[in-house]
Amino acid sequence: MAKSKFVKANEKIAEKVVGAYEKIESTVVGGYTKIEDAFVDRYLTKGGETVEEAKKRIKGE
Repeated sequence: MAKSKFVKANEKIAEKVVGAYEKIESTVVGGYTKIEDAFVDRYLTKGGETVEEAKKRIKGE
C-alpha cells in the first residue's frame, strides 16, 4: 500500500528533528568534556601527570 503524502512528510520531519537533537546533544556533551578536562588539568594533576592519568588516579581513590 502506498504511503500518503502526510506520512512521508512526517517521516522527513522526524528525521530532521532527530538529527538536530543528536547534533545538540553531541555539542553539549563535548562542551562538558572539555570543561572537565580543563578543570582536571588545572587543579587535579600532580607532577607532570596527564589528564587521563589524573582521572584514573581520582577514580581509584
